[in-house]
Amino acid sequence: MTDRLDAVFSALADPTRRAILAMLLEDDMAVTDVAEPFQMSLAAISKHLAVLAEAGLISREKRGRVIWCKLEPDAMRAASVWMQGFGQFEPLDLDAFERFLARELQAEAQEDG
Repeated sequence: MTDRLDAVFSALADPTRRAILAMLLEDDMAVTDVAEPFQMSLAAISKHLAVLAEAGLISREKRGRVIWCKLEPDAMRAASVWMQGFGQFEPLDLDAFERFLARELQAEAQEDG
């Protein structure tokens, strides 16, 4: 369990990966669509997606020639349950988390544009 939590928190530590998760809250996306808003190579995005997949935060599925990414919220729930064990944290409100991620993505887009 500790290794899984380490992977989740490590994945969440990167702002690009958090932005990707925010995008995937809306719907499944092709890897090329995930990469589109970022100023980095497809290979770099693929590395970020690999970290998210290894943490269990997303899954990837090949449909024809296209690789699709899907949000897997169970890993986030496990991290939330772990944090709740300290009694200092409120339960994770996934709707509020979605709004937070959307604001972060919008702020980054405004900084870049």
